[in-house]
Amino acid sequence: MTFAQKAGEPPVIRAIVFPGGFNWPIFAARRLGFFAAQGIEVTLEPTTDSKHQMAGLIDGEYDLAMTAIDNVYAYNAGQGEAPTRNVADLIAVMGADSGFLNLVGVPGTESIAGLAGRRVGVDALTTGYAFVLLRMLEQAGVGREDVDFVGSGGVMARFGALMNREFDATLLVSPFDAAATKQGFVHLGSGLEALGSYQGVVATVRRDWAAKNEAAVTGYIRAWRQAVAWLFDPANREAAIGLLLEEVPQMDPDVAAISYEVLLDPTTGFYSDGAINMDGARVALELRRAYGAPDARLGQVADHLDTRYHAASGGA
Repeated sequence: MTFAQKAGEPPVIRAIVFPGGFNWPIFAARRLGFFAAQGIEVTLEPTTDSKHQMAGLIDGEYDLAMTAIDNVYAYNAGQGEAPTRNVADLIAVMGADSGFLNLVGVPGTESIAGLAGRRVGVDALTTGYAFVLLRMLEQAGVGREDVDFVGSGGVMARFGALMNREFDATLLVSPFDAAATKQGFVHLGSGLEALGSYQGVVATVRRDWAAKNEAAVTGYIRAWRQAVAWLFDPANREAAIGLLLEEVPQMDPDVAAISYEVLLDPTTGFYSDGAINMDGARVALELRRAYGAPDARLGQVADHLDTRYHAASGGA
């Protein structure tokens, strides 16, 4: 037994995630027994920011993180913001989505170009999603120096700060953008539309841990894919929305219904197969080269992932 497991009990994968509806497949896989059918149990620990999440993963407090692929690039290259005891050797083993990134402004905001001279909330300018924001601003003719960036933490913290009008706009992850626009805030643009392709959240593990726990990693991916298939089945719509509301009880039912349409969109929603979007992964790496430390030893996309676990799960 090489990880959190007691004699006679299924092995436990300790996962750390950002709270929100984008964990819907994990909720479903736990509640519907897909993880159990793979002989594993998955515990979920919410995180408020990527620093706590990545340090905990790298130093062995957690086994798996659902996190932006840019965090894998950053920490493997020694660019991570959080200090760690161990040297990062992380791999992405499954692709979950394209980030569901949407730029949202306070009521009255008319365009991305109109953000020049205004305050924009970010987690930190060294993170991958901030790089997406910088590219969106750049495409609208707004330079980094034209905006007053405000550090405000993870997406839940930024959502609350935007609601309190502590800044004029921020990049939100669905369904937070839906909750914001429902209250009169303005959708200014989509990260995916701006970039054409983008790999957002991936399942990430330590390379050595994965090698010792191949069946658990493969089982996690297989169960996640089964859960996504169940969510995409129109016959399960009401049950799926009900499950989401039970798991995220503070969510407005109207937002849950919108989340179903957004997160389960057949083109831009969860990746049904769980495969890593290689074009999108290259875009994410290019953004880090463009906006991160220029001398970082980032290598190539292939240095930061291992597709054999996905292939073993039955994925294409």
